[in-house]
Amino acid sequence: MTRPEASDADARDLARASADASATDGFALPGAPDAFERFWNAHRMAYVTQGSDQVKDEHTCPFCAAPQRSDGESLIVHRGRTAYVVLNLYPYNPGHLLVCPYRHVPLYTDTTAEEAAEMAELTQTAMLALGHATRAAGYNLGMNQGSVAGAGIAAHLHQHVVPRWTGDGNFLPIIARTKNMSQTLGETREILAGVWDEAAADHARRQEANARAAAERAGRGDEDRP
Repeated sequence: MTRPEASDADARDLARASADASATDGFALPGAPDAFERFWNAHRMAYVTQGSDQVKDEHTCPFCAAPQRSDGESLIVHRGRTAYVVLNLYPYNPGHLLVCPYRHVPLYTDTTAEEAAEMAELTQTAMLALGHATRAAGYNLGMNQGSVAGAGIAAHLHQHVVPRWTGDGNFLPIIARTKNMSQTLGETREILAGVWDEAAADHARRQEANARAAAERAGRGDEDRP
Protein backbone atom coordinates (compact mmCIF):
# COMPACT_ATOMS: atom_id res chain seq x y z
CA MET A 1 0.00 0.00 0.00
CA THR A 2 1.48 3.37 -1.06
CA ARG A 3 2.04 5.86 1.71
CA PRO A 4 0.13 9.18 1.29
CA GLU A 5 3.32 11.24 1.66
CA ALA A 6 4.98 9.28 -1.19
CA SER A 7 2.01 9.98 -3.48
CA ASP A 8 2.22 13.67 -2.63
CA ALA A 9 5.95 13.74 -3.43
CA ASP A 10 5.36 12.01 -6.76
CA ALA A 11 2.65 14.52 -7.62
CA ARG A 12 4.99 17.42 -6.81
CA ASP A 13 7.73 15.88 -8.97
CA LEU A 14 5.34 15.50 -11.88
CA ALA A 15 4.18 19.11 -11.46
CA ARG A 16 7.78 20.37 -11.47
CA ALA A 17 8.60 18.27 -14.54
CA SER A 18 5.58 19.64 -16.34
CA ALA A 19 6.53 23.23 -15.43
CA ASP A 20 10.10 22.66 -16.65
CA ALA A 21 8.83 21.24 -19.92
CA SER A 22 6.55 24.22 -20.53
CA ALA A 23 9.47 26.62 -19.94
CA THR A 24 11.84 24.79 -22.29
CA ASP A 25 12.15 26.11 -25.82
CA GLY A 26 12.82 24.27 -29.05
CA PHE A 27 16.54 24.29 -28.38
CA ALA A 28 16.00 22.44 -25.08
CA LEU A 29 17.25 25.44 -23.09
CA PRO A 30 15.28 25.69 -19.83
CA GLY A 31 14.22 29.05 -18.51
CA ALA A 32 11.23 31.13 -17.56
CA PRO A 33 9.60 33.12 -20.39
CA ASP A 34 9.92 36.89 -19.93
CA ALA A 35 7.17 39.50 -20.17
CA PHE A 36 8.31 41.09 -23.44
CA GLU A 37 6.43 40.80 -26.70
CA ARG A 38 8.73 41.06 -29.73
CA PHE A 39 8.06 43.54 -32.49
CA TRP A 40 10.55 42.45 -35.13
CA ASN A 41 12.07 45.24 -37.23
CA ALA A 42 15.26 43.60 -38.39
CA HIS A 43 16.17 46.54 -40.65
CA ARG A 44 17.16 48.46 -37.50
CA MET A 45 20.04 46.05 -36.87
CA ALA A 46 22.26 48.05 -39.22
CA TYR A 47 21.73 51.09 -36.98
CA VAL A 48 22.10 49.15 -33.74
CA THR A 49 25.33 47.42 -34.75
CA GLN A 50 26.98 50.22 -36.70
CA GLY A 51 24.82 53.34 -36.40
CA SER A 52 27.03 55.54 -34.26
CA ASP A 53 30.35 53.82 -34.91
CA GLN A 54 30.08 54.19 -38.67
CA VAL A 55 29.89 58.01 -38.38
CA LYS A 56 33.55 58.99 -38.70
CA ASP A 57 33.28 62.45 -40.30
CA GLU A 58 31.04 64.66 -42.44
CA HIS A 59 31.14 62.14 -45.31
CA THR A 60 29.59 59.34 -43.20
CA CYS A 61 27.19 61.45 -41.11
CA PRO A 62 23.44 61.12 -41.83
CA PHE A 63 22.79 64.62 -40.46
CA CYS A 64 25.27 66.02 -42.99
CA ALA A 65 23.83 63.90 -45.82
CA ALA A 66 20.16 64.71 -45.15
CA PRO A 67 20.21 68.31 -46.47
CA GLN A 68 21.78 67.08 -49.71
CA ARG A 69 18.59 65.15 -50.57
CA SER A 70 15.00 66.28 -51.08
CA ASP A 71 12.85 67.20 -48.09
CA GLY A 72 10.58 64.21 -48.68
CA GLU A 73 13.41 61.73 -48.96
CA SER A 74 15.20 63.02 -45.86
CA LEU A 75 12.00 63.79 -43.88
CA ILE A 76 13.07 67.43 -43.49
CA VAL A 77 10.29 69.65 -42.17
CA HIS A 78 12.05 73.02 -42.46
CA ARG A 79 15.40 74.42 -43.65
CA GLY A 80 16.80 77.46 -41.88
CA ARG A 81 19.91 79.56 -42.44
CA THR A 82 22.32 77.64 -40.21
CA ALA A 83 20.17 74.73 -39.00
CA TYR A 84 17.26 72.57 -40.12
CA VAL A 85 14.42 70.50 -38.63
CA VAL A 86 13.99 66.81 -39.47
CA LEU A 87 11.84 63.93 -38.24
CA ASN A 88 13.56 61.32 -36.10
CA LEU A 89 13.71 58.05 -38.04
CA TYR A 90 13.19 56.11 -34.77
CA PRO A 91 10.71 58.35 -32.89
CA TYR A 92 9.83 58.06 -29.21
CA ASN A 93 6.42 59.58 -30.02
CA PRO A 94 4.69 60.54 -33.29
CA GLY A 95 6.08 63.88 -34.46
CA HIS A 96 9.45 63.48 -32.71
CA LEU A 97 11.64 66.17 -34.32
CA LEU A 98 15.37 66.89 -34.37
CA VAL A 99 16.89 70.36 -34.78
CA CYS A 100 20.36 70.04 -36.33
CA PRO A 101 23.00 72.57 -37.35
CA TYR A 102 24.25 72.14 -40.90
CA ARG A 103 27.82 72.19 -39.63
CA HIS A 104 29.26 68.91 -38.35
CA VAL A 105 29.91 69.81 -34.70
CA PRO A 106 29.49 67.47 -31.71
CA LEU A 107 28.79 69.80 -28.78
CA TYR A 108 26.50 72.71 -27.99
CA THR A 109 29.57 74.69 -26.98
CA ASP A 110 30.91 74.28 -30.54
CA THR A 111 28.06 76.28 -32.08
CA THR A 112 28.37 79.90 -33.10
CA ALA A 113 26.11 82.52 -31.54
CA GLU A 114 24.06 82.57 -34.76
CA GLU A 115 23.70 78.76 -34.83
CA ALA A 116 22.73 78.58 -31.16
CA ALA A 117 20.18 81.37 -31.60
CA GLU A 118 18.61 79.76 -34.67
CA MET A 119 18.49 76.32 -33.04
CA ALA A 120 16.59 77.89 -30.13
CA GLU A 121 14.25 79.69 -32.56
CA LEU A 122 13.61 76.53 -34.58
CA THR A 123 12.99 74.55 -31.37
CA GLN A 124 10.36 77.07 -30.28
CA THR A 125 8.74 77.06 -33.72
CA ALA A 126 8.79 73.25 -33.78
CA MET A 127 6.87 73.22 -30.50
CA LEU A 128 4.27 75.59 -31.96
CA ALA A 129 4.01 73.54 -35.17
CA LEU A 130 3.44 70.37 -33.15
CA GLY A 131 0.84 72.22 -31.08
CA HIS A 132 -1.00 73.38 -34.21
CA ALA A 133 -0.83 69.99 -35.94
CA THR A 134 -1.21 67.52 -33.09
CA ARG A 135 -2.56 69.47 -30.08
CA ALA A 136 0.41 68.30 -28.05
CA ALA A 137 -0.13 68.86 -24.33
CA GLY A 138 3.57 69.03 -23.45
CA TYR A 139 7.09 68.52 -24.77
CA ASN A 140 10.38 66.90 -23.87
CA LEU A 141 13.42 68.85 -25.07
CA GLY A 142 16.97 67.60 -24.80
CA MET A 143 20.46 67.20 -26.20
CA ASN A 144 22.44 64.04 -25.50
CA GLN A 145 26.03 65.14 -26.01
CA GLY A 146 28.63 62.41 -26.16
CA SER A 147 28.10 58.66 -26.48
CA VAL A 148 28.35 58.19 -22.70
CA ALA A 149 25.40 60.61 -22.36
CA GLY A 150 23.23 58.50 -24.66
CA ALA A 151 23.77 60.23 -27.99
CA GLY A 152 23.06 57.80 -30.83
CA ILE A 153 25.11 59.93 -33.23
CA ALA A 154 27.46 61.83 -30.95
CA ALA A 155 29.51 63.39 -33.74
CA HIS A 156 26.72 65.74 -34.91
CA LEU A 157 24.78 67.87 -32.45
CA HIS A 158 20.98 67.55 -32.50
CA GLN A 159 18.19 68.87 -30.30
CA HIS A 160 15.26 66.52 -29.58
CA VAL A 161 11.71 67.91 -29.58
CA VAL A 162 9.29 65.19 -28.43
CA PRO A 163 5.55 65.97 -28.23
CA ARG A 164 3.62 64.53 -25.31
CA TRP A 165 -0.05 63.90 -24.64
CA THR A 166 -2.02 62.97 -21.55
CA GLY A 167 -2.09 59.19 -21.37
CA ASP A 168 0.62 58.58 -23.96
CA GLY A 169 2.36 56.43 -21.37
CA ASN A 170 -0.53 53.94 -21.27
CA PHE A 171 -0.43 50.16 -20.89
CA LEU A 172 1.12 49.55 -24.32
CA PRO A 173 4.65 50.82 -23.62
CA ILE A 174 4.49 49.99 -19.90
CA ILE A 175 2.99 46.49 -20.01
CA ALA A 176 3.23 45.36 -23.63
CA ARG A 177 6.55 47.10 -24.36
CA THR A 178 4.98 48.39 -27.59
CA LYS A 179 4.63 51.92 -28.99
CA ASN A 180 1.68 52.70 -31.25
CA MET A 181 2.62 54.92 -34.22
CA SER A 182 -0.56 55.92 -36.03
CA GLN A 183 1.01 57.68 -39.05
CA THR A 184 3.81 57.05 -41.49
CA LEU A 185 6.80 59.36 -41.16
CA GLY A 186 6.09 60.77 -44.62
CA GLU A 187 2.55 61.74 -43.65
CA THR A 188 3.78 63.33 -40.42
CA ARG A 189 6.41 65.33 -42.33
CA GLU A 190 3.82 66.68 -44.77
CA ILE A 191 1.49 67.75 -41.96
CA LEU A 192 4.20 69.53 -39.98
CA ALA A 193 5.71 71.17 -43.07
CA GLY A 194 2.22 72.37 -43.98
CA VAL A 195 1.74 74.21 -40.66
CA TRP A 196 5.33 75.46 -40.30
CA ASP A 197 4.71 78.93 -41.81
CA GLU A 198 1.70 79.40 -39.54
CA ALA A 199 3.81 78.34 -36.56
CA ALA A 200 6.63 80.70 -37.59
CA ALA A 201 4.16 83.62 -37.78
CA ASP A 202 2.80 82.63 -34.37
CA HIS A 203 6.36 82.53 -33.04
CA ALA A 204 7.08 86.04 -34.36
CA ARG A 205 3.93 87.42 -32.70
CA ARG A 206 4.85 85.77 -29.44
CA GLN A 207 8.38 87.17 -29.60
CA GLU A 208 7.02 90.70 -30.09
CA ALA A 209 4.62 90.28 -27.17
CA ASN A 210 7.35 88.81 -24.99
CA ALA A 211 9.71 91.68 -25.87
CA ARG A 212 7.06 94.25 -24.93
CA ALA A 213 6.38 92.45 -21.65
CA ALA A 214 10.09 92.31 -20.85
CA ALA A 215 10.52 96.02 -21.66
CA GLU A 216 7.57 96.93 -19.45
CA ARG A 217 8.98 94.85 -16.62
CA ALA A 218 12.38 96.47 -17.02
CA GLY A 219 10.71 99.91 -16.96
CA ARG A 220 8.89 99.09 -13.72
CA GLY A 221 12.17 97.92 -12.26
CA ASP A 222 13.84 101.23 -13.12
CA GLU A 223 11.04 103.11 -11.41
CA ASP A 224 11.44 101.04 -8.26
CA ARG A 225 15.16 101.74 -8.02
CA PRO A 226 16.17 104.62 -5.71
